[in-house]
Amino acid sequence: MKQSKRITSLLLAGILMLGAAGCAAQKANESSSESSANSAGNTAEKTKVTFVLDWTPNTNHTGLYVAQEKGYFDEAGLTVEIVQPPEDGAEMLVGANKAQFGVSFQDSMLPAVAGDNKMPIEAVAAVVQHNTSGIVSLKGKGIDKPKGLEGKKYATWDLPIEKATLKQVVEADGGDFSKVQLIPSTVTDEVSALKTGTVDAIWIFYGWAGVAAEVAGVETDFFAFKDIDPVFDYYTPVIIGNTDWMKENPDTTKAFLSAMKKGYEFAVEQPEESADILLKYAPELDAALVKASQKYLSKEYKAEVTQWGYIDPARWNAFYQWIADNHLFDADLPANTGFSNEYLPD
Repeated sequence: MKQSKRITSLLLAGILMLGAAGCAAQKANESSSESSANSAGNTAEKTKVTFVLDWTPNTNHTGLYVAQEKGYFDEAGLTVEIVQPPEDGAEMLVGANKAQFGVSFQDSMLPAVAGDNKMPIEAVAAVVQHNTSGIVSLKGKGIDKPKGLEGKKYATWDLPIEKATLKQVVEADGGDFSKVQLIPSTVTDEVSALKTGTVDAIWIFYGWAGVAAEVAGVETDFFAFKDIDPVFDYYTPVIIGNTDWMKENPDTTKAFLSAMKKGYEFAVEQPEESADILLKYAPELDAALVKASQKYLSKEYKAEVTQWGYIDPARWNAFYQWIADNHLFDADLPANTGFSNEYLPD
């Protein structure tokens, strides 16, 4: 699971403010506990659920904090504790049932749902409906499409799935992947890295790092992987749950996801107020960035679907089949590995 945690950590590096991690996490947890105490009433009659984040609070998590702040969990008969992930990742806590739910990603959760080290976890809701990740570069660098990466410096995590994805989109655009300069690097400040020329291109999630460039007034080019090849329209991030616990507690699972649905649908309808709620729990985040990111993601949480959290089996399976076809994971990946829609509210 160290590889899974590494993938999760690195992919998130482009969307999180790591410098404020410790303080933001502590204050978020303190606010979470205070809100629970104020709203829960007689907690002895409620079911306690632990939810583990993938990293520090950000706009991927807004619906969770809205549900906490607005009392949706309380109405569902739940007391929800929000905790930070251990070094080995959210999957480890959920798999060990030390947390019943958490945040993960379809690509990085793979070692936890298949193979020799698989654990009793599965995705039960999509946080956003489409993969918003892609490659960002300074406008005018000629990297507005994958072929433009030829001869340019790309900040790589040196991970098999990452490099295979990049190779496929470059070659699909008629480029030569061997001409891309792979620079091992974990970029935590995309805007500065691009402006200083440390690297020319970075894999980001647009909902945070792309919006951050907009807020900073930096003009960029961006292409999304899903727009080059639909196989890369996988689910990232997702809410995962402990499979065994959910089977034993289906009503509680449905109640939890129903409250989450209310939280995220509120964030869809009221992005400004939702951003303020997130900032209450994570005050060290940049307010202008949070508000702009929230506006962007409010259109992505549900996108075109009517059922919040729905995971399209065809899209989920297509990505894992691509991994299998490219020999990127040494285990069988039967259809519908690692996810379920059965607990989602209508």
